[in-house]
Amino acid sequence: MTTLKYIAHYSEQIQTQAALLISDGRLDEYLEKKYPNQHEIKSDKALYQHINEIKNQYMRNVGPLSNVSYSSKLAVLKHALGIHTTQSRVQGSKLKSHNSITVASLFKDAPPEFLRMIIVHELAHFKEHDHNKAFYQLCCHMEPDYHQFELDTRLWLHWREQ
Repeated sequence: MTTLKYIAHYSEQIQTQAALLISDGRLDEYLEKKYPNQHEIKSDKALYQHINEIKNQYMRNVGPLSNVSYSSKLAVLKHALGIHTTQSRVQGSKLKSHNSITVASLFKDAPPEFLRMIIVHELAHFKEHDHNKAFYQLCCHMEPDYHQFELDTRLWLHWREQ
């Protein structure tokens, strides 16, 4: 079986099913049937508004987002699909925070569910820094289908490389 780098940590059963879809040339059919639409969030401004809506719905006590953007260099340089940064600094007698999220630009052409999965993942890091049980519980609170979207996003990444 060929190495499926994006799903290498998944169970052997899932890897076998994915490899079968790929070898039969049915991965694109599976993804297009399940996720027929692309989102319309193409600009950094639209991405900022979209992320802010999700943040305000689920994480009001997290400081405001200072910067949100797409980056074409992200997947290549960081081997990541999205990154978050948090900086706290003292300004006079107040503590100011600077929160930002960067999403790989390949998600401009992705189904909306995949973009949401990345956004939820990065927002959850503002509360939980590690990928632990609490982190994934928060992700599932914001997006109940988080784990399925994550798997399908990884399959979509394999499909894009073909």
